[in-house]
Amino acid sequence: MRIGELARRSGLSAHTIRYYERIGLLPYADRNQSRHRDYDASILVWIEFLDRLKTTGMPIRDMLRYAALREEGSGTEAARRELLQRHREQVRAHLAELNACLLVLDAKIDGYVETEKRIENHGFIRAERKREPAGARKARAG
Repeated sequence: MRIGELARRSGLSAHTIRYYERIGLLPYADRNQSRHRDYDASILVWIEFLDRLKTTGMPIRDMLRYAALREEGSGTEAARRELLQRHREQVRAHLAELNACLLVLDAKIDGYVETEKRIENHGFIRAERKREPAGARKARAG
């Protein structure tokens, strides 16, 4: 398939595909008789995997390391596994951090819901005092 079709099917732009080739994330494509890139459909699986790594926050340098090991082929499985295991632990730590943030957000939202219920049940809103900015003084008469 030509680069335009690969871009359409993968969701990447043609520019990104060329960039990924240039830096080594994607293997260089074969060329057809017209010298246009000619990709095998199997590249879509690799691009999807790269997208997963990117979505989980893997740095490009680690993606490049993984791609280089993959390109080397047999004998690099242990190194690839270790790289993915390290990344998995980082993803798990980030998920735990995000879950803690969700708990804070949930508590804050619940507080607003409770306040809205109290207002609705009592039929009034407490007037809030207007506060002067810190350091502001009222002008003295006379």
